[in-house]
Amino acid sequence: MTPSATDSPVPKGRSRRNFAGARPVMADVARLAGVSKQTVSRVLNDHPAVRPATREAVLDAMRTLGYRPSRSARSLASGRTRMLGVISFDAARYGPASILTAINTAAQEAGYLVSSIALDTADHDTVVEAVNRLSAEGADGVIAIAPQQWVGLALAETDVGTPLVVLESALDDSTPLVTGDSRTGARKATEHLLGLGHATVWHIAGPAGWTSAEHRLASWQATLQAAGADIPAPLAGDWSADSGYDLGRRLARRPEVTAVFASNDQMALGLLHALHESGRSVPGDVSVVGYDDIPEAAHLLPPLTTVRTDFAEIGTRSLRLLLDRIDGPGEVPLVDTLVPVDLVVRASSGPPPVN
Repeated sequence: MTPSATDSPVPKGRSRRNFAGARPVMADVARLAGVSKQTVSRVLNDHPAVRPATREAVLDAMRTLGYRPSRSARSLASGRTRMLGVISFDAARYGPASILTAINTAAQEAGYLVSSIALDTADHDTVVEAVNRLSAEGADGVIAIAPQQWVGLALAETDVGTPLVVLESALDDSTPLVTGDSRTGARKATEHLLGLGHATVWHIAGPAGWTSAEHRLASWQATLQAAGADIPAPLAGDWSADSGYDLGRRLARRPEVTAVFASNDQMALGLLHALHESGRSVPGDVSVVGYDDIPEAAHLLPPLTTVRTDFAEIGTRSLRLLLDRIDGPGEVPLVDTLVPVDLVVRASSGPPPVN
């Protein structure tokens, strides 16, 4: 009887799937590249003793064969898990979500997996539990997206025990910080409105305790003071469009309000809604500037003038900085990184109304 394909012999030491070519192994890569298995292992672990031409030949062979190295094997060889931890808070908001996406993309390109923990609360015990979980999983390093000041305080009191990079809130002198330049962004937004001829600029601030909100609030006040303009009492929102709408209804009843800077685009969106309902045109009666440049900002009516934060760059920089600290602990300068911001002028801002 003719043997079937399922009865065909398989060489010792090779699985049927390997023998069929569906899943190449290190020996296949070594054979195609014309090197030893040890050399392939060195390439996988970025060993400095491999010549560039040899390294490229091995990488070409991997690409040709579609070889995917065993993560467990690489961990044993390098003493690393090739896994990074990310702790995030308020991850549903546009900024943190965009940063997390960028971290995942950059980590994947660097050959790392990411284990993410999204927390609803930022009390000390919750943060400690998250850090302990990532440590138990063997994370080579941790990125903490910590927009609230008390998150930074909780992390500062926690023994992370692994390289750490913090986003948004400063932690201590030994932990690098990566953040968007909120102070400059708020100054640009306020100066833009003053430059259009408005006597002053009102402000819908973010919630107390959020580092970016407090930096924008302080910079708005300082810019008005430097210009010799009156400083109206700020109105505190909670980042949501609903809070922007509620505060916007209050502002719409005040004829002296001709320019408003909102601390994020969602609150600016609610403000636009309230002004429209109240019969006050934008920018004819009131100019509006937001912050973040969410994807929908260019499609609002009118299109929103806003400060653009490059969240992808924040995520990518934080990942690079963490990998530098993992590869060379103690050798990386502890310099805080401010990611530049840009003012994007659209149709929601213009000169004040002529009385």
